[in-house]
Amino acid sequence: MIDRVLILGGSGRVGSSVAADLVQHTPALITIAGRNSTVGAQISDRLGTNVQFQSFDLADVESLKSAIAAANLVIHCAGPFHYRDGSVLKLCIEAGVNYVDVSDHPSYTRKVMEYKSAAETAGVTAIVNTGIFPGISNSMVRQDVEQLDEPERIHLSYVVAGSGGAGVTVMRTTFLGLQRPFEVWMDGKWQEVKPYSDREIIQFPAPYGPVDVYWFDVPEAFTLPSTFPVKTVITKFGTVPRFYNFLTWSVARWWHPWLLRQTPVIEFLSYVSHFMTDVTDRLSGIGVVIRSEVTGKKAGKAARSLSTLVHPNTAISAGYGTGSVAQLLLSGQLNKPGVWAIEEALPTDLFQQTMQERGIQIQSELELSDG
Repeated sequence: MIDRVLILGGSGRVGSSVAADLVQHTPALITIAGRNSTVGAQISDRLGTNVQFQSFDLADVESLKSAIAAANLVIHCAGPFHYRDGSVLKLCIEAGVNYVDVSDHPSYTRKVMEYKSAAETAGVTAIVNTGIFPGISNSMVRQDVEQLDEPERIHLSYVVAGSGGAGVTVMRTTFLGLQRPFEVWMDGKWQEVKPYSDREIIQFPAPYGPVDVYWFDVPEAFTLPSTFPVKTVITKFGTVPRFYNFLTWSVARWWHPWLLRQTPVIEFLSYVSHFMTDVTDRLSGIGVVIRSEVTGKKAGKAARSLSTLVHPNTAISAGYGTGSVAQLLLSGQLNKPGVWAIEEALPTDLFQQTMQERGIQIQSELELSDG
């Protein structure tokens, strides 16, 4: 039997990248669902005969139920996840259908984690926070953690060039992340930090070089310390051109929090930012760089495991991250009933296998010292 995959938000930049990856690496029949019939039809025509478009809104519960019941796997790409609840996962559990998402907001991750026991009982594997960051980034951390005998500190940082090749939804996600302080795991305890604070200059691989990164509210801030026995987890984000960092920092520092909780304000900031990146993308590119650094001990010595990844298109690399997880679920290589963050569910050997199949190069090094 041929597998059938339903991609919610499949006509968006990330959703269509996931569909393109699945066309390349699986024989599955794919339904991309969204509200824009014109764009959806164009994407399905471009991706080939294994892809069809279905128009419906997530609020149309009956259409959503019917589409889920016809699938072997549902991939949720309909962000911003700040506004979503766990209803899609709930329907998947009721239908006995496996689930993957590209969620990138902590509140959503916490909501779907509440369905863990229900998914386990139903035999449904649900893997959240796939994509590029979170997603591939978290698997890079797992790979680094496994290099050490006693991991103590995780420092995970990302930089996106311009729009990253994604749509306005990514801009919304950025500004929604500035709304309120959040907790991070530092020195063995939870501490509150302000978004886009504590500027740090990190040396990234070429062509990025030194870039400013800042605290940002992401699911990894709590899923990584839940998964790995470390004392500190740092998750920081930045953009290039670097003046975008200053603009975002200014909004986080000087705009009243009440303003950032108003939908019209978020929409204004998002569309203005997207307009600006339409201009600067031609100079900066739309790529992404990830840097994972885990420090601790190995063989009784101080040790550092460092991994980096550079890709010229953020949206396409997100498609690789989610598509690879979907491929493993469809093939039966990955089967873990319950609800899991990606770093909990995906073994390093399978992660490395699927990245190699997609030509993704992750540079890794391990350093030992007597200090």
